[in-house]
Amino acid sequence: MKNNAQDFEKIALEVVSLLKGYIATSHAGEGKVLDQIPADDLAKKLLINETIKKGGLEVSDLKNIIQPYLDHSQHLLHPGYVGHQVSVPHASASIADFIHGVINNPMAIYEMGPSASVIERSMTNWLLKQVGWFGYGDICNFSHHDLNGSGVFTHGGSMANLTALLSARAAIAPEAWSEGNPSDLVVLGSELWHYSVARAVSIMGMGSKSFLPIDVDKNGVITMSGLKEAYENAIANNKRIMCVVANACTTATGIYDPIDEMADFCNEKGIWFHVDGAHGAAALISPENKHLMKGVSKADSMIWDMHKMMRTTTLCAAVLFKNPDHMVSTFQQKGSYIFHDKEALGFDVISYALECTKSELASKLFWVLAGEGEAGLSKYVTHQYAITKVFYEFVNGQADFECPYYPESNILCFRYTGPRASDELQLSIRNKIVIDGYSYITSCDLNGEKFLRFTIMNDLTTSEHISKVLNDIRTIAKV
Repeated sequence: MKNNAQDFEKIALEVVSLLKGYIATSHAGEGKVLDQIPADDLAKKLLINETIKKGGLEVSDLKNIIQPYLDHSQHLLHPGYVGHQVSVPHASASIADFIHGVINNPMAIYEMGPSASVIERSMTNWLLKQVGWFGYGDICNFSHHDLNGSGVFTHGGSMANLTALLSARAAIAPEAWSEGNPSDLVVLGSELWHYSVARAVSIMGMGSKSFLPIDVDKNGVITMSGLKEAYENAIANNKRIMCVVANACTTATGIYDPIDEMADFCNEKGIWFHVDGAHGAAALISPENKHLMKGVSKADSMIWDMHKMMRTTTLCAAVLFKNPDHMVSTFQQKGSYIFHDKEALGFDVISYALECTKSELASKLFWVLAGEGEAGLSKYVTHQYAITKVFYEFVNGQADFECPYYPESNILCFRYTGPRASDELQLSIRNKIVIDGYSYITSCDLNGEKFLRFTIMNDLTTSEHISKVLNDIRTIAKV
């Protein structure tokens, strides 16, 4: 097969045909959510050795490779998928991946991807507008405004959190870039924060001991008394608080920390306040749930993953700043062949991002909004949060199941309480369901106990699908 426009069209048509079948069967709930087989067997089915040795790919070869690839992949479009916080992507999101796969514009500098750069700036402004950090009505107005924040799209929430913490460090200890970290810096947050925050602290060379935990309630939510106590302990030990981190929402439970009260406390004390809104910031676009993010406009930084509740494909995240100067001061270096002075027609983001080569990430969000519109995406988030409360009433109403809390988002923890119930049984149940493959759920720890966990990402998931999982659990528990 030649690398030309004609052969590309042949490949594209065949691939689209196979993906169309994948979407149709997944939406219909046919087959398994996950059909796992041993890696050696899968490598043979994918014809890996033969294909790379032979080369000369033809259209007739595609189905023999792509079909088993699809068959043994995770079927997020299947309504039985109620597992991790990974987006069930909107069909329009694939347009961005398709275009990028062809034109390959690494757009960290404007001249290497003008169209993608303009879309990223527009989508950044759209996100800032939701937070309350954008002063214009037109998101395509790129001129300065005193009420405008700033931001950049990143390859995932982990990178976004790291960027935000680097910015917090630059604000309190600008000399750290050249001289290394001062030994008195600490970060305050819940031990239920996403692992990427703890990882970022260590990556920055601060050491895991520089994290000081804040007490939480029985549902893993930060308490204001706990925050005040952690603050006082830090000050008493001559520590400088680099930042306080709030969960919006926690990965395990989907419950929100008290953002508004935490913001007021941090502003009073002059402490950088960061909100990890990777999953739960989507509440900002839902009128019925926006209150969960109350006070976020008083934060200094926030991250938001579009590849969770905003229906994009992975990866697509953003780190946002209330004060644009904070983003500008994060990285203090120059590279003559990239960071050269020039008469700019657009805007470069390379000075503000960890990545030197960056995909057209924001285009994913643009195409989802093009497909659904703001109202459609808002309706999706609202529905997912609302239907999870319906599922809570259903699950908690069963004699042999219990839920530890009323859900605030689309994450629902629950526990089988029937015969032989134990932490070990919860894990065995989860493992057996995954192996069987007709549904996909996860688990978590809460208050020293093991819980099973639904994350309702698919808008096709109904009470019938949840009922099936519960019945499967009962069957497994009897064995």
